[in-house]
Amino acid sequence: MSLALEFRPKNLNEILGQYELVEVFKKFITMQKLPHSLFYGVAGSGKTSFARAVAKEFGLDFFEFDGGNFKLEELRKILDNYKNSLYKPLIFIDEIHRLSKTQQEMLLIPMENYRCIIIGASTENPYFVLSSGIRSRSMLFEFLPLGAKELEILLSRVQEKLKFELEDEARNFLLKSSDARAMLNLLEFALVLDKQNITLANLKKLRNGVNSEGVSSKDTHYLLASAMIKSLRGSDVDAAIYYLARLIDGGESADFIARRLVIFASEDVGNADPNALNLAVSTLNAVKNIGYPEARIILAQCVVYLASAVKSNSSYMAINDALSFVKNNPPLEIPNYLNNNHIERKNYLYPHDFGGWVEQKYLSRDLKFYHSDGLGDEKRLLENLNKMKNCFKR
Repeated sequence: MSLALEFRPKNLNEILGQYELVEVFKKFITMQKLPHSLFYGVAGSGKTSFARAVAKEFGLDFFEFDGGNFKLEELRKILDNYKNSLYKPLIFIDEIHRLSKTQQEMLLIPMENYRCIIIGASTENPYFVLSSGIRSRSMLFEFLPLGAKELEILLSRVQEKLKFELEDEARNFLLKSSDARAMLNLLEFALVLDKQNITLANLKKLRNGVNSEGVSSKDTHYLLASAMIKSLRGSDVDAAIYYLARLIDGGESADFIARRLVIFASEDVGNADPNALNLAVSTLNAVKNIGYPEARIILAQCVVYLASAVKSNSSYMAINDALSFVKNNPPLEIPNYLNNNHIERKNYLYPHDFGGWVEQKYLSRDLKFYHSDGLGDEKRLLENLNKMKNCFKR
């Protein structure tokens, strides 16, 4: 048996990290009420182990599937076997984001009727990859990457049981692994080379480099991403590329990085350069189909473009101001001529009948949310607005 399996947590008390989630699920178990759940987070953060521990402590039969080769017929057989039973099986689907749209839809009825408990695990953000039907029937729980503190606890457990010597440099090397599984796999084969002593020299024979803390530390994970975004906003190409390299070298997923570039393209570049959003979305689509090492080139191209682009947050500020107004004020009446259910709809002025623009009120009171300095392409858009008003004004 591999070390990763041998030292897999047997119960919730042995779970490392995810301490808040442990307390939440202990409460579920005490109350004997368990929701359908979606566990999402980086690989090696303990999602499968957590689901197994929950099933054991709740007293549920555990059935594990892989989203990549999931077969609905197998699920139906399990559900049929429990048709007249007072007990419900726990169905765990790893990589649940790999299910097709049809497969996801087929889960909705058994989830709705609670014929089983569904727990799905994914390294992807469920808001991007799972249907609204699956999400609305589930509780979503984010699993944070294990930090050096948790890895050190696990390493001490293994050393205590297997009784081997461990050099300080070797310990530090192991603790810079990207996750628990990676650390245990490296340790397992180092023990093949020497079952009594773990040395840095032997570890480097198996893994020449170490994973930096881009993924293994929650704080650094977000700090690096934030530093990259701030560098992009400040138009410092080299700094942005440096932090991108740190994220990639730390084992950060290309999807995670690309999603943040998409957000940045709209929030910080906006209509000053509309092509920025097109490029960022294309980058996200590309890296979903092209993994590392080639994905680094696509990400770098996007980062260089975004850092070099003219910046504007006018659209971002406009929607924030509009949402704030909507939340803090009573709703405005829609003018009668804009209301398709009102007799005055016949008074609506169709702009195309007037050459493309006609003076007409669209709000029952004057409001101003969008403000622009007219940078980049926003200058052209503002000129379009002014030109239409001046040329067609009655």
